Amino acid sequence: MSRIKRRQFLQFAGSTLATLGLSQLELYQAGNRYARVLAQGTPRKLALLVGINTYKDSPLQGCVTDVNLQQQLLIHRFGFNPKDILTLTDAQATRQGILNAFEEHLIKQAKPGDVVVYHYSGHGSQVSDPDCDTSDCLNSTFVPVDSVLPTDYPSKGGAVQDIMGHTLFLLMTALQTENVTVVLDSCHSGGGTRGNMRVRSRAGGSQLQPVDAEQAYQQQWVSRLNLSPDQFKQQRRQGIAKGVVIASTKRDQLAADAPFDDFFAGTFTYLMTQYLWQQTGNESFASAVPNIARSTTRLSFTSQEPLMESKPGSDYPKRPVYFINEQTPPAEAVITKVQGNQAELWLGGLDPDSLAAFDSGAILSVVDPESRAKGRVQLESREGLVGRAKLLDAAQPGAFLQESTRGIPTDLTLKIGLDSSLGNETSQAKQALAAIPRLEALPLQQQEVQYIFGRMTPTYRQQLLNTES
Repeated sequence: MSRIKRRQFLQFAGSTLATLGLSQLELYQAGNRYARVLAQGTPRKLALLVGINTYKDSPLQGCVTDVNLQQQLLIHRFGFNPKDILTLTDAQATRQGILNAFEEHLIKQAKPGDVVVYHYSGHGSQVSDPDCDTSDCLNSTFVPVDSVLPTDYPSKGGAVQDIMGHTLFLLMTALQTENVTVVLDSCHSGGGTRGNMRVRSRAGGSQLQPVDAEQAYQQQWVSRLNLSPDQFKQQRRQGIAKGVVIASTKRDQLAADAPFDDFFAGTFTYLMTQYLWQQTGNESFASAVPNIARSTTRLSFTSQEPLMESKPGSDYPKRPVYFINEQTPPAEAVITKVQGNQAELWLGGLDPDSLAAFDSGAILSVVDPESRAKGRVQLESREGLVGRAKLLDAAQPGAFLQESTRGIPTDLTLKIGLDSSLGNETSQAKQALAAIPRLEALPLQQQEVQYIFGRMTPTYRQQLLNTES
């Protein structure tokens, strides 16, 4: 694999600690000091991260990856204690499991001034709203792993175990802190698949109602918060209850569960975390979200447009992301484990367009808080965003890494996805494409492809026209 130099401003004095003039002890002490700076003088930081792939009827592929993306970002870039981050994935993320976790981990623990992050990646939907807060009289919902559509749907409606947006409003109201960030990577329209990605939406509409337990749960919280039903209705119609809510897409758009090289993730969550890895700190919500939105719209294949909403009358959009003042160097990766001269890396800061260049042979620089190179690691393999590397110089877990030398694969191919519209001619198309050098024909929904080959049917043409409108 040949190499190409990057980050020319990084100057290497040599490949050994002696040449760098640093001892292993000095590097370890510097890392400890930096970790303490991130955590000192700040309020407690609590996070609840939910990601669901294993839905019975319409499974997803990237929601658990989203949880890992957020978890590593919060720990290494924003100074969260791993013990203060609770994750619920797949079978853990039942309706009752999510509600209990929100109460026990966030509401009961958060004090005034603390920082709270709630992230949800999974299907969204809609159920009927008797109060008609919106013109279509539907309330957006989050679909737990144990929420399934009625047996006879759509010929008949029924109740579902979704968690309503009204319920989230009450849970946010119950938090004692205003420093609340809610990130929602789901959507409430569409569903199924679109080309090579899946849509994070389960069917919904006026035929569906929340289960009685959901209404009872809301009434319980209305009483505990000393609200009358009219006050509850009035307050939620004014806007969100606390802090900032970031939604991965507009209410009538599609949120993409998309392939990136050899893994799936939410387009928005991956681009958001990758963007924040690259910042030096203290960027405001008002600055960061539009920048992330532009990349999301470009790469989502659904032209999704992320949105941000803040508590009415607040200056929260001007506050730093997650309400945390942090100063860190921009980074592509972090060392998570060290054993001898071998290291495990988290590569969450890599540009999604450059993933193929970070495999065996790529080199990253170990940097200090001022972005000065203090050592090097060489990638030996990568699976998703987890890398295995050889330490060329001493380094400790928690050390940030910046790109130094990329690897250029010698076996690059143009990946063509074969659409199901080809029907019985799929095999013939695969053989024809395989005969062309450097073309690779692949089934959809398995990995990233550059183009999709299929038949333009009248139905598909109309679908594309509807999407563009």
